[in-house]
Amino acid sequence: MHCDIESDRGMIAAVANVSANARPARRPWLPLLSAVLHLAQGKAELQRHSEHAWSSVTFAGTRHSIVLSFSGVDAVLAGEAFIAALPDHEFTIPRQLVADAAVVRVEHDLLQGPRMVIEAELLLLEES
Repeated sequence: MHCDIESDRGMIAAVANVSANARPARRPWLPLLSAVLHLAQGKAELQRHSEHAWSSVTFAGTRHSIVLSFSGVDAVLAGEAFIAALPDHEFTIPRQLVADAAVVRVEHDLLQGPRMVIEAELLLLEES
């Protein structure tokens, strides 16, 4: 699955405007996915994203699991750079702080050409 962020933004804007009285969602998934795909140098295909509410005594937020695939030599090199950059990357997501970002799984497939699948988990905390 290839994710076109620009057309997704248009779709999200249309859905958000369905009701004039609807309160806009504060969920950070779209800016997060946009930032992650940008960090992947535009060479990744989004395979899966899941989001779950997370909270502690003092903080609230969301935990995200993102699976990306990188196909081809250039894409796999971008995937290797993504693995190196993710843990220390400074994300800029409105009203959110990325408290943790880690690669939790990497798979390589050389039989059908160079391909890499990466699963990353990110914890976002709501800023007050």
